[in-house]
Formats: sequence, C-alpha cells, structure tokens
Amino acid sequence: MRFDENADLDTSNIDDLRGGGGGGSPMGGRVAIGGGGLGIVGLIIYFLISQLGGSGGISLPSGLDQPSGGGGGVSDTSELASSCRSGREANSKLDCEVVAVVNSLDGYWSDTFARSGKTYQPPRTNFFSGGVSTGCGTASSSTGPFYCPGDNEVYIDLSFFNELESRFGAQGGPFSRAYVIAHEYGHHIQALLGTTDRVRAGDTGPTSGSVRLELQADCYAGVWANHAKTVPTSSGRPLITEVTKEDVAAALDTAEKIGDDYIQSELGGGRVDESQFSHGSSAQREKWYSTGYRTGDPSQCDTFSRGVNLG
Repeated sequence: MRFDENADLDTSNIDDLRGGGGGGSPMGGRVAIGGGGLGIVGLIIYFLISQLGGSGGISLPSGLDQPSGGGGGVSDTSELASSCRSGREANSKLDCEVVAVVNSLDGYWSDTFARSGKTYQPPRTNFFSGGVSTGCGTASSSTGPFYCPGDNEVYIDLSFFNELESRFGAQGGPFSRAYVIAHEYGHHIQALLGTTDRVRAGDTGPTSGSVRLELQADCYAGVWANHAKTVPTSSGRPLITEVTKEDVAAALDTAEKIGDDYIQSELGGGRVDESQFSHGSSAQREKWYSTGYRTGDPSQCDTFSRGVNLG
C-alpha cells in the first residue's frame, strides 16, 4: 500500500497521549468487553491465562466497568501535526501511516453515510503508550487496539504492530495494519447504527452475538479496503494510490492469526474450545473480511440475520 506523497494529512481527529502516559495501569487491562472493547492482544492473554492457569500478576478484563470519562492523559498533537503533513511521511513513518489510514476511513464512511441520508460522526483515535484511561475503564498496551463504545473513541499503542508480527507470526505490512484499524472503525459504525446494543456483554460461542459483532466489523474493514484507492482527500485526489495482491494477502493472514481457534491452538495449549469463541474462527474472519472486500457493499455485512451462514 502506498500513499500519494503530495496528499495533505489531517491530524485533527487524533489525540496523541504518548507523552502523558495515559493514566492507565502498566499491567493488565479492565476495558469493557462489549463492542470491541477487548483488543486482540488482550484476547490472547485471556486465553493463555484461562487455559494455562494462574494470573501471573496480570489484571484480566472483568466485565463492564462503569464509564469514567474518556481519554485519560494529556493530548499534544502539535508534534504529530508538524511531522505528519503529507503522504510522503505516511510512506515512511508508522504514526503518520496510521493518520493517513484514519483520514481515509473517515472519508469513506462520511461519504457512505451521506449517501444513505445519515450524518457520520467520526471517532477520535488515541495514540497511547503503556496505559490509558477511557470511557470504558483503564487499559494497558497488552489490551491491543480497541474501540470504546463508552466514549466512541479508538485506542492504539503503535507498538502492538511489532508484537503482532514478532510474537504471533503475522506477515504485517501497511495494509495488514490498516485492516486492524479499519476493524476498530467497524465497531464505531456498529455503535452509530445501534448494532452494538444488540449484543450482551460476555456472550460467547461460535454463533454468539459477540462473534457476529466481530465478524461484521471484519466485513466493514473489507468494504473500506475495496474502496481504499478511490477515497479522495480534500484536494479531490485519492490518498491511497496502490494496493497490491500481496497487501490483501497480508490482511487475510492477519485475520487468520487473530481467529479464536488459532489463538487457542497455537498459544493456548492446543485445545480448541468453541464455547469460548468471542471473535470468530480464522476461517470465519477471513470469510467476512473477504466478503466486504469482494463486494464493497456494507449491506452484505449482515451477520445478524436469522439463518445467515457465518462460515
């Protein structure tokens, strides 16, 4: 994936909390589970500990915390704004790359909502390091990227992407990273449309509401990916100029690496327990991302209809 080097970047929807520490605990997380509130790494840790026994000093998510006001820590985007001015920086700097992906996601969903006669409200995206306080409770870097429906914001420690590649064997790359961010944006779309409210927190199992919610977010991520090369900036020119077959394959590889069955079998002692599925199997996640990417149509992402084949 490549960005137009001359395209302007907009950091106005980004809060950079990395300098303020975010106010979260350095170990563990207590982020609300519903609506994408339990990130990928947090899910992995949960399986490791629940199947291997013991807490190892890590504070596990424990149901829904009461909202405590969003965005702990002090946001200072001045440095980010000065260093992430154009697509040129997005092609060479990770934080600027994420800014560019956020710009593209906001552009796509704003246009899509407008064509449906709805008003899109963009989420704020927070960069943090170590820990953060959110409208869903506190979280640490071990939670991974997540969306908080309590404050309608996305949270991400950029070091997660190194973790995904080095520890969990994902191919990585910019389009793979974009899939992760687009998935969290998918949860924001669900919150705006009221879909999140249909799911009971803590619901698990292969056909549970939690799995349906996650698979739909994967599908929404694929829908954006289909349109990524056509979403314009304020200048009218597309921000993303190139998406290769290798990029798409890397995104699908990431979807596989964060499937419930893969995590349980590869990192949780080898035993797969479908009753504990909360995000969907590798095959399901690949299927629904592919559905979104192939059709480019959000209406094809209905994972809640009676009788729908989840894969």
